[in-house]
Amino acid sequence: MPSPSFVRPLALFAVGLSVGLSSFSAGVAVAAPEAPSKPPEPSAVRELLPFTKETLPNGLRVIFHVDHTVPTAVVNLSYRVGSRFEPKRRTGFAHLFEHLMFMGTKRAPTKAFDAWMEASGGWNNAWTSEDRTDYYDVGPSQVLPLLLWLEADRLGELGPLMTREKLDAQREVVRNERRQTSENQPYGKADLRLPELLFPEGHPYHHPVIGSHADLEAASVDDVKQFFATHYTASNASLVVAGDFDPVATRALVVRYFGGLPTVPRASDPGLPKDAPKLSSVVRETMTDAVELPRVTFAWPSPKHFAKGDAELDVLAQVLAGTKASRLTERLVFKEKLAQRVEAYQASGALESRFVVEVTARPGASLSTLEAHVAEELERVRTKDATEAEVSRAKVGIETSLMTRLESVRERASLLNAYEEETGDPGYLSKDLARYRAVTSRDLRETAASTLSKSAHVVLTVLPAPEKATADRGGR
Repeated sequence: MPSPSFVRPLALFAVGLSVGLSSFSAGVAVAAPEAPSKPPEPSAVRELLPFTKETLPNGLRVIFHVDHTVPTAVVNLSYRVGSRFEPKRRTGFAHLFEHLMFMGTKRAPTKAFDAWMEASGGWNNAWTSEDRTDYYDVGPSQVLPLLLWLEADRLGELGPLMTREKLDAQREVVRNERRQTSENQPYGKADLRLPELLFPEGHPYHHPVIGSHADLEAASVDDVKQFFATHYTASNASLVVAGDFDPVATRALVVRYFGGLPTVPRASDPGLPKDAPKLSSVVRETMTDAVELPRVTFAWPSPKHFAKGDAELDVLAQVLAGTKASRLTERLVFKEKLAQRVEAYQASGALESRFVVEVTARPGASLSTLEAHVAEELERVRTKDATEAEVSRAKVGIETSLMTRLESVRERASLLNAYEEETGDPGYLSKDLARYRAVTSRDLRETAASTLSKSAHVVLTVLPAPEKATADRGGR
């Protein structure tokens, strides 16, 4: 499954500004190429997630998914830039830029992006991961021209208009977000620390997505403008339009608004260096935090998203901790009564992933005993096949979760862009389902044996802080 990401909080202000769609039809002042008379024919995966795809001359990939069931429309614009693309001593920059993208242009000044959209019944949000930054807008079908115009306008204009005032404002917002979502959240410090322990310094995934206070403070306006010019280009983006719309009329709008944006070569992907450092031993660390219960996290580097072993580890996570009947949950929570909660997951990434088991202990539970039980269960999955019932139950749960995502137009748009960015095929859904359906008990055992190393993994323990330390804690 994709790794967790930082999500921009929804705008909280309400604005009564009313803007007719005709105000936007004059839109982006670009010289658009002539649009063909009709969009391309639908391609693969017609039965579950039909789509069309084409690439504009400037490199923008455009994907349409039409569904007239509900009168809503979604615009999802994904840029191939995340925390692994950040220069040295500029950690958190990709996420900072996610916020800066809402700071306004000449035609849509600061706060207008949210205000105009909300006044028309729409809303938006964005998120940043190690690999991508994704922006999405949702609204009634008739608002679609506005959604497209706003996205094209900021892609074309925002970077050169960046100022120190805008940067300082969002720099503080992001630093506060780090305090609120990580430093002052239970176990948040451990979540920041885990990638640093799991991926040694020099690895693209070493630093957390939200970055450090020092690097955020050091960002300059020139940094921002250079980052925008490099990564926020038509050729580095993929646009999905989903929902209730006329594909012919909407394609003409897309070509008009986006087609005249400059043709700039796509930014190179540094990928995973051949000499990227790897975890080579058992790394143990204990920290204190303002929490009520201890938590022990076990983590391993694991195969990248869609690689052999990735689907197997999703299934294995379900076998270990997906339901009340799963192995670790049943043993630690219900039988031994050592744990309050057990979680296991495969956090998939474009370069590598991480397989994580988190156990929140009950008050007074022996952590060494708890760890011994976890070790025994992991040894079982390394050496013996899971039962067919366990594997079948896990696969059904995963497929149900994926099918549930298809109920939402917004989720369908997100899936199409995720498949496009990570596989180059928006219609990868059928192959995604097939790889889960093909997982066998033997696959689980072999993947567990090759991935869940007993000599190279992280054990990160969080203990409740003394009361004084808890009371004194605060963000920097």
